[in-house]
Amino acid sequence: MFEYNKDGVSILTVQDTRKEKKSGLFPVKIQVIYKRVQRYYSTGKELSPEEWAALPDTKSKRLISTRSEIKNSFEKVEAVVKVLVEEGNFSYDALNLRLGKGVGDTVNILFKAKLDALMEEGSIGNALANRSAYKHLENYAGTNISFEAVSADWLKKYEKAMIEEGKSYTTVSIYLRCLRAIFNDAKTAGIIKENQYPFGKGKYEIPIGKGRKMVLNLQQIKQIISYSDGTEATEHYRDLWFFLYLCNGINVNDMLKLKFSNIDNDEVHFYRSKTLHTSREKKEIEALLTSEMKQIIERWGNLDKSPDNYVFPFLDGYLTPMEQKKRVQDITRRINKHLKIIGDKLGISGVSTYTARHSYATVLKRSGANISYISESLGHSNLKTTENYLASFEKEERIKNAAFLTNFGD
Repeated sequence: MFEYNKDGVSILTVQDTRKEKKSGLFPVKIQVIYKRVQRYYSTGKELSPEEWAALPDTKSKRLISTRSEIKNSFEKVEAVVKVLVEEGNFSYDALNLRLGKGVGDTVNILFKAKLDALMEEGSIGNALANRSAYKHLENYAGTNISFEAVSADWLKKYEKAMIEEGKSYTTVSIYLRCLRAIFNDAKTAGIIKENQYPFGKGKYEIPIGKGRKMVLNLQQIKQIISYSDGTEATEHYRDLWFFLYLCNGINVNDMLKLKFSNIDNDEVHFYRSKTLHTSREKKEIEALLTSEMKQIIERWGNLDKSPDNYVFPFLDGYLTPMEQKKRVQDITRRINKHLKIIGDKLGISGVSTYTARHSYATVLKRSGANISYISESLGHSNLKTTENYLASFEKEERIKNAAFLTNFGD
Protein backbone atom coordinates (compact mmCIF):
# COMPACT_ATOMS: atom_id res chain seq x y z
CA MET A 1 0.00 0.00 0.00
CA PHE A 2 2.72 2.49 1.03
CA GLU A 3 6.17 1.99 -0.46
CA TYR A 4 9.64 3.60 -0.55
CA ASN A 5 12.83 2.45 -2.26
CA LYS A 6 16.22 4.13 -2.46
CA ASP A 7 19.86 3.05 -2.46
CA GLY A 8 19.05 -0.58 -1.74
CA VAL A 9 16.65 0.11 1.15
CA SER A 10 12.97 -0.76 0.64
CA ILE A 11 10.03 -0.01 2.95
CA LEU A 12 6.57 -1.53 2.56
CA THR A 13 3.40 -1.91 4.57
CA VAL A 14 2.53 -5.59 4.89
CA GLN A 15 0.15 -7.83 6.73
CA ASP A 16 2.20 -10.30 8.76
CA THR A 17 0.41 -13.62 8.23
CA ARG A 18 3.18 -15.75 9.77
CA LYS A 19 1.18 -16.30 12.95
CA GLU A 20 -2.56 -15.81 13.31
CA LYS A 21 -3.87 -14.12 16.45
CA LYS A 22 -6.61 -15.82 18.48
CA SER A 23 -8.97 -13.14 17.21
CA GLY A 24 -8.40 -14.30 13.63
CA LEU A 25 -6.68 -11.00 12.84
CA PHE A 26 -3.15 -10.43 11.59
CA PRO A 27 -0.85 -7.53 12.55
CA VAL A 28 -0.03 -4.83 10.04
CA LYS A 29 3.69 -4.04 10.04
CA ILE A 30 6.25 -1.86 8.34
CA GLN A 31 8.69 -4.11 6.50
CA VAL A 32 12.20 -2.82 5.85
CA ILE A 33 14.47 -4.75 3.46
CA TYR A 34 18.20 -4.09 3.19
CA LYS A 35 20.76 -6.43 1.61
CA ARG A 36 18.09 -9.16 1.52
CA VAL A 37 17.63 -8.96 5.30
CA GLN A 38 14.12 -8.12 6.51
CA ARG A 39 13.00 -6.38 9.67
CA TYR A 40 9.44 -5.70 10.81
CA TYR A 41 8.19 -2.72 12.83
CA SER A 42 4.81 -2.65 14.50
CA THR A 43 2.01 -0.24 13.58
CA GLY A 44 -0.13 -1.40 16.48
CA LYS A 45 -2.92 -2.33 14.07
CA GLU A 46 -4.50 -5.72 13.37
CA LEU A 47 -6.86 -6.53 10.50
CA SER A 48 -8.58 -9.52 8.94
CA PRO A 49 -7.36 -10.53 5.45
CA GLU A 50 -10.59 -9.11 3.99
CA GLU A 51 -10.12 -5.76 5.74
CA TRP A 52 -6.50 -5.60 4.61
CA ALA A 53 -7.50 -6.27 0.98
CA ALA A 54 -10.17 -3.55 1.15
CA LEU A 55 -7.98 -0.98 2.93
CA PRO A 56 -6.58 0.97 -0.09
CA ASP A 57 -10.03 1.88 -1.46
CA THR A 58 -12.22 1.59 1.62
CA LYS A 59 -15.13 3.92 2.30
CA SER A 60 -15.45 2.73 5.91
CA LYS A 61 -14.73 5.53 8.38
CA ARG A 62 -13.12 3.05 10.77
CA LEU A 63 -10.82 1.62 8.11
CA ILE A 64 -10.01 5.10 6.74
CA SER A 65 -8.89 6.06 10.25
CA THR A 66 -6.85 2.84 10.50
CA ARG A 67 -5.25 3.52 7.12
CA SER A 68 -4.29 7.01 8.27
CA GLU A 69 -2.62 5.66 11.41
CA ILE A 70 -0.75 3.03 9.38
CA LYS A 71 0.41 5.79 7.05
CA ASN A 72 1.71 7.78 10.02
CA SER A 73 3.71 4.75 11.20
CA PHE A 74 5.06 4.25 7.70
CA GLU A 75 6.11 7.89 7.35
CA LYS A 76 7.87 7.79 10.70
CA VAL A 77 10.02 4.87 9.54
CA GLU A 78 10.45 6.43 6.10
CA ALA A 79 11.70 9.74 7.53
CA VAL A 80 14.41 8.03 9.61
CA VAL A 81 15.47 5.77 6.73
CA LYS A 82 15.79 8.75 4.38
CA VAL A 83 18.10 10.56 6.82
CA LEU A 84 20.29 7.49 7.32
CA VAL A 85 20.45 6.80 3.57
CA GLU A 86 21.38 10.42 2.81
CA GLU A 87 24.10 10.25 5.47
CA GLY A 88 25.36 7.02 3.89
CA ASN A 89 24.99 5.49 7.33
CA PHE A 90 22.08 3.04 7.08
CA SER A 91 22.07 -0.01 9.33
CA TYR A 92 19.34 -1.73 11.30
CA ASP A 93 21.02 -0.79 14.57
CA ALA A 94 21.01 2.87 13.57
CA LEU A 95 17.38 2.62 12.45
CA ASN A 96 16.28 0.92 15.68
CA LEU A 97 18.00 3.55 17.79
CA ARG A 98 16.41 6.46 15.96
CA LEU A 99 12.91 5.05 15.62
CA GLY A 100 11.24 6.78 18.51
CA LYS A 101 14.02 5.83 20.88
CA GLY A 102 15.06 9.44 21.23
CA VAL A 103 18.36 10.86 20.08
CA GLY A 104 20.37 11.68 23.19
CA ASP A 105 18.25 9.37 25.32
CA THR A 106 19.59 7.16 28.08
CA VAL A 107 21.72 4.05 27.85
CA ASN A 108 18.76 2.16 29.33
CA ILE A 109 16.41 3.05 26.47
CA LEU A 110 18.93 2.08 23.81
CA PHE A 111 19.70 -1.17 25.62
CA LYS A 112 15.98 -2.03 25.64
CA ALA A 113 15.77 -1.22 21.92
CA LYS A 114 18.68 -3.56 21.28
CA LEU A 115 16.96 -6.35 23.22
CA ASP A 116 13.74 -5.89 21.23
CA ALA A 117 15.66 -6.02 17.95
CA LEU A 118 17.55 -9.18 18.91
CA MET A 119 14.33 -10.94 19.92
CA GLU A 120 12.62 -9.82 16.70
CA GLU A 121 15.39 -11.27 14.54
CA GLY A 122 15.45 -14.52 16.54
CA SER A 123 18.97 -14.03 17.90
CA ILE A 124 17.96 -15.61 21.21
CA GLY A 125 21.39 -16.46 22.61
CA ASN A 126 22.64 -12.93 22.02
CA ALA A 127 19.42 -11.52 23.44
CA LEU A 128 19.76 -13.55 26.65
CA ALA A 129 23.38 -12.43 27.14
CA ASN A 130 22.38 -8.81 26.60
CA ARG A 131 19.40 -9.16 28.95
CA SER A 132 21.67 -10.41 31.75
CA ALA A 133 24.12 -7.59 31.07
CA TYR A 134 21.34 -5.01 31.09
CA LYS A 135 19.77 -6.27 34.32
CA HIS A 136 23.11 -6.11 36.10
CA LEU A 137 23.88 -2.65 34.73
CA GLU A 138 20.48 -1.35 35.86
CA ASN A 139 20.92 -2.83 39.35
CA TYR A 140 24.30 -1.13 39.60
CA ALA A 141 23.56 2.29 38.10
CA GLY A 142 19.79 2.74 37.98
CA THR A 143 17.15 3.20 35.32
CA ASN A 144 18.29 6.54 33.94
CA ILE A 145 21.95 6.21 32.91
CA SER A 146 23.12 9.03 30.65
CA PHE A 147 25.81 8.49 28.05
CA GLU A 148 27.78 11.39 29.54
CA ALA A 149 27.97 9.57 32.90
CA VAL A 150 29.71 6.51 31.45
CA SER A 151 33.38 7.53 31.29
CA ALA A 152 36.55 5.41 31.31
CA ASP A 153 36.84 5.94 35.08
CA TRP A 154 33.17 4.98 35.56
CA LEU A 155 33.79 1.74 33.63
CA LYS A 156 36.84 0.91 35.75
CA LYS A 157 34.75 1.31 38.89
CA TYR A 158 31.99 -0.83 37.39
CA GLU A 159 34.50 -3.57 36.54
CA LYS A 160 35.89 -3.44 40.10
CA ALA A 161 32.40 -3.68 41.58
CA MET A 162 31.62 -6.78 39.50
CA ILE A 163 34.85 -8.51 40.55
CA GLU A 164 34.21 -7.67 44.21
CA GLU A 165 30.76 -9.26 44.06
CA GLY A 166 32.30 -12.48 42.72
CA LYS A 167 31.80 -12.20 38.96
CA SER A 168 34.43 -13.99 36.87
CA TYR A 169 36.46 -12.04 34.34
CA THR A 170 34.68 -14.00 31.61
CA THR A 171 31.30 -12.66 32.83
CA VAL A 172 32.72 -9.15 33.26
CA SER A 173 34.03 -9.29 29.70
CA ILE A 174 30.65 -10.43 28.31
CA TYR A 175 28.69 -7.73 30.17
CA LEU A 176 31.04 -4.93 29.16
CA ARG A 177 31.17 -6.05 25.53
CA CYS A 178 27.36 -5.84 25.48
CA LEU A 179 27.58 -2.30 26.87
CA ARG A 180 30.29 -1.38 24.35
CA ALA A 181 28.01 -2.56 21.53
CA ILE A 182 25.36 -0.08 22.73
CA PHE A 183 27.93 2.72 22.58
CA ASN A 184 29.02 1.56 19.12
CA ASP A 185 25.42 1.69 17.92
CA ALA A 186 24.91 5.10 19.51
CA LYS A 187 28.07 6.42 17.83
CA THR A 188 27.02 5.00 14.45
CA ALA A 189 23.57 6.55 14.80
CA GLY A 190 25.05 9.94 15.71
CA ILE A 191 23.64 9.88 19.24
CA ILE A 192 27.07 10.39 20.78
CA LYS A 193 30.23 11.98 19.41
CA GLU A 194 33.64 10.35 19.14
CA ASN A 195 34.96 12.20 22.20
CA GLN A 196 32.10 10.73 24.29
CA TYR A 197 33.15 7.17 23.42
CA PRO A 198 34.85 5.71 26.54
CA PHE A 199 36.21 2.43 25.13
CA GLY A 200 39.54 1.71 23.44
CA LYS A 201 43.26 2.20 23.77
CA GLY A 202 44.12 5.02 26.14
CA LYS A 203 40.57 4.96 27.52
CA TYR A 204 38.94 1.87 28.99
CA GLU A 205 39.93 -1.58 27.69
CA ILE A 206 37.70 -4.54 28.46
CA PRO A 207 39.51 -7.35 30.31
CA ILE A 208 39.83 -10.64 28.48
CA GLY A 209 38.27 -13.56 30.30
CA LYS A 210 40.41 -16.65 29.87
CA GLY A 211 38.68 -19.76 31.04
CA ARG A 212 40.48 -23.10 30.89
CA LYS A 213 40.29 -24.40 27.33
CA MET A 214 40.58 -28.16 27.27
CA VAL A 215 42.13 -29.76 24.20
CA LEU A 216 42.25 -33.50 23.58
CA ASN A 217 44.85 -35.39 21.62
CA LEU A 218 43.97 -38.10 19.11
CA GLN A 219 44.57 -40.92 21.60
CA GLN A 220 42.13 -39.37 24.10
CA ILE A 221 39.53 -38.81 21.37
CA LYS A 222 39.86 -42.45 20.33
CA GLN A 223 39.33 -43.55 23.95
CA ILE A 224 36.18 -41.44 24.24
CA ILE A 225 34.52 -42.55 21.00
CA SER A 226 35.35 -46.21 21.78
CA TYR A 227 33.88 -46.06 25.29
CA SER A 228 30.59 -47.76 26.10
CA ASP A 229 28.90 -48.74 29.32
CA GLY A 230 26.23 -50.64 27.44
CA THR A 231 23.55 -47.94 27.74
CA GLU A 232 21.94 -46.32 24.73
CA ALA A 233 22.02 -42.84 26.30
CA THR A 234 25.80 -42.90 26.74
CA GLU A 235 26.37 -44.04 23.16
CA HIS A 236 23.85 -41.51 21.83
CA TYR A 237 25.41 -38.43 23.40
CA ARG A 238 28.94 -39.76 22.86
CA ASP A 239 28.19 -40.03 19.14
CA LEU A 240 26.65 -36.54 19.01
CA TRP A 241 29.82 -35.17 20.61
CA PHE A 242 31.90 -37.02 17.99
CA PHE A 243 29.75 -35.48 15.25
CA LEU A 244 30.50 -32.00 16.66
CA TYR A 245 34.21 -32.77 16.46
CA LEU A 246 34.10 -34.19 12.92
CA CYS A 247 31.84 -31.48 11.51
CA ASN A 248 34.49 -28.72 11.73
CA GLY A 249 33.88 -28.27 15.45
CA ILE A 250 30.27 -27.22 14.82
CA ASN A 251 28.38 -26.04 17.93
CA VAL A 252 25.28 -27.81 19.25
CA ASN A 253 22.89 -25.10 18.08
CA ASP A 254 24.10 -25.31 14.48
CA MET A 255 24.23 -29.12 14.54
CA LEU A 256 20.61 -29.42 15.71
CA LYS A 257 19.50 -26.94 13.04
CA LEU A 258 21.11 -28.90 10.22
CA LYS A 259 18.59 -30.13 7.67
CA PHE A 260 19.08 -32.76 5.01
CA SER A 261 19.09 -29.90 2.50
CA ASN A 262 22.41 -28.84 4.12
CA ILE A 263 23.97 -32.08 2.87
CA ASP A 264 25.03 -32.12 -0.75
CA ASN A 265 27.51 -34.30 -2.60
CA ASP A 266 28.94 -35.77 0.61
CA GLU A 267 29.49 -32.36 2.18
CA VAL A 268 27.68 -30.47 4.94
CA HIS A 269 27.09 -26.77 4.20
CA PHE A 270 26.04 -24.38 6.97
CA TYR A 271 26.43 -20.89 8.42
CA ARG A 272 27.43 -20.24 12.03
CA SER A 273 24.39 -18.85 13.86
CA LYS A 274 26.73 -17.14 16.32
CA THR A 275 28.07 -14.74 13.66
CA LEU A 276 25.18 -14.72 11.18
CA HIS A 277 23.67 -11.54 12.65
CA THR A 278 26.94 -9.81 13.47
CA SER A 279 29.12 -10.32 10.39
CA ARG A 280 28.56 -8.43 7.16
CA GLU A 281 30.15 -11.19 5.14
CA LYS A 282 28.20 -14.44 5.49
CA LYS A 283 30.75 -17.25 5.27
CA GLU A 284 29.39 -20.66 4.37
CA ILE A 285 31.24 -23.48 6.09
CA GLU A 286 31.82 -26.75 4.25
CA ALA A 287 32.57 -29.95 6.12
CA LEU A 288 33.27 -33.30 4.51
CA LEU A 289 30.57 -35.84 5.40
CA THR A 290 32.84 -38.66 6.58
CA SER A 291 31.83 -42.31 6.86
CA GLU A 292 31.75 -41.91 10.67
CA MET A 293 29.34 -38.99 10.38
CA LYS A 294 27.13 -40.98 8.00
CA GLN A 295 27.00 -43.83 10.53
CA ILE A 296 25.98 -41.43 13.31
CA ILE A 297 23.20 -40.00 11.13
CA GLU A 298 22.02 -43.50 10.18
CA ARG A 299 21.89 -44.54 13.83
CA TRP A 300 20.51 -41.41 15.48
CA GLY A 301 19.16 -39.23 12.68
CA ASN A 302 15.66 -38.72 11.34
CA LEU A 303 14.32 -41.66 9.37
CA ASP A 304 12.57 -39.32 6.94
CA LYS A 305 15.42 -37.70 5.01
CA SER A 306 13.28 -35.15 3.17
CA PRO A 307 15.26 -31.95 2.44
CA ASP A 308 13.27 -29.84 4.91
CA ASN A 309 13.61 -32.31 7.78
CA TYR A 310 16.18 -31.78 10.52
CA VAL A 311 19.06 -34.28 10.41
CA PHE A 312 18.68 -35.01 14.13
CA PRO A 313 15.15 -35.31 15.61
CA PHE A 314 15.28 -32.71 18.38
CA LEU A 315 13.69 -29.63 16.76
CA ASP A 316 10.60 -29.10 14.66
CA GLY A 317 9.03 -26.26 12.73
CA TYR A 318 6.49 -25.51 15.45
CA LEU A 319 8.92 -24.33 18.12
CA THR A 320 9.33 -20.62 18.80
CA PRO A 321 12.90 -19.24 18.77
CA MET A 322 12.88 -19.23 22.59
CA GLU A 323 11.63 -22.85 22.71
CA GLN A 324 14.37 -23.81 20.23
CA LYS A 325 16.96 -22.13 22.43
CA LYS A 326 15.76 -24.07 25.49
CA ARG A 327 15.84 -27.35 23.56
CA VAL A 328 19.39 -26.66 22.37
CA GLN A 329 20.46 -25.85 25.94
CA ASP A 330 18.87 -29.09 27.17
CA ILE A 331 20.69 -31.23 24.59
CA THR A 332 23.95 -29.40 25.34
CA ARG A 333 23.54 -30.20 29.05
CA ARG A 334 22.85 -33.85 28.26
CA ILE A 335 25.94 -34.17 26.04
CA ASN A 336 28.10 -32.49 28.68
CA LYS A 337 26.67 -34.66 31.46
CA HIS A 338 27.41 -37.92 29.65
CA LEU A 339 30.81 -36.77 28.39
CA LYS A 340 31.80 -35.88 31.95
CA ILE A 341 30.86 -39.39 33.05
CA ILE A 342 32.90 -40.87 30.20
CA GLY A 343 35.81 -38.55 30.98
CA ASP A 344 35.74 -39.50 34.66
CA LYS A 345 35.81 -43.21 33.77
CA LEU A 346 38.77 -42.68 31.44
CA GLY A 347 40.63 -40.21 33.65
CA ILE A 348 40.17 -37.35 31.15
CA SER A 349 38.91 -34.16 32.81
CA GLY A 350 37.11 -31.18 31.34
CA VAL A 351 35.48 -32.84 28.32
CA SER A 352 32.55 -30.82 26.95
CA THR A 353 30.94 -29.62 23.75
CA TYR A 354 33.47 -26.76 23.67
CA THR A 355 36.28 -29.33 23.78
CA ALA A 356 35.08 -30.77 20.46
CA ARG A 357 35.67 -27.46 18.64
CA HIS A 358 38.95 -26.71 20.41
CA SER A 359 40.25 -30.21 19.72
CA TYR A 360 39.20 -30.13 16.05
CA ALA A 361 41.26 -26.99 15.45
CA THR A 362 44.27 -28.05 17.46
CA VAL A 363 44.47 -31.61 16.10
CA LEU A 364 44.56 -30.16 12.58
CA LYS A 365 47.23 -27.64 13.56
CA ARG A 366 49.43 -30.29 15.19
CA SER A 367 48.94 -32.54 12.17
CA GLY A 368 50.40 -29.85 9.90
CA ALA A 369 47.19 -28.52 8.31
CA ASN A 370 47.41 -25.11 6.63
CA ILE A 371 46.17 -22.36 8.94
CA SER A 372 44.14 -20.88 6.07
CA TYR A 373 42.25 -24.16 5.81
CA ILE A 374 41.64 -24.26 9.57
CA SER A 375 40.42 -20.65 9.52
CA GLU A 376 38.03 -21.34 6.64
CA SER A 377 36.69 -24.52 8.24
CA LEU A 378 36.04 -22.77 11.57
CA GLY A 379 34.21 -19.90 9.86
CA HIS A 380 36.60 -17.25 11.17
CA SER A 381 36.54 -13.87 9.45
CA ASN A 382 40.33 -13.61 9.19
CA LEU A 383 43.57 -15.48 9.85
CA LYS A 384 44.44 -13.31 12.86
CA THR A 385 41.36 -14.60 14.69
CA THR A 386 42.44 -18.18 14.01
CA GLU A 387 46.04 -17.53 15.04
CA ASN A 388 44.89 -16.06 18.37
CA TYR A 389 42.43 -18.92 18.83
CA LEU A 390 45.09 -21.58 18.31
CA ALA A 391 47.75 -19.75 20.32
CA SER A 392 45.71 -20.08 23.52
CA PHE A 393 45.82 -23.87 23.16
CA GLU A 394 49.40 -24.14 22.00
CA LYS A 395 50.62 -22.37 25.15
CA GLU A 396 49.41 -25.39 27.15
CA GLU A 397 51.38 -27.61 24.81
CA ARG A 398 54.51 -25.47 25.20
CA ILE A 399 54.25 -25.61 29.00
CA LYS A 400 53.89 -29.40 28.88
CA ASN A 401 56.80 -29.80 26.44
CA ALA A 402 59.06 -27.46 28.46
CA ALA A 403 58.68 -29.82 31.45
CA PHE A 404 60.27 -32.59 29.38
CA LEU A 405 63.51 -30.58 29.23
CA THR A 406 64.18 -31.15 32.93
CA ASN A 407 62.49 -34.52 33.37
CA PHE A 408 65.67 -36.26 34.54
CA GLY A 409 63.78 -39.18 36.04
CA ASP A 410 65.35 -39.00 39.53
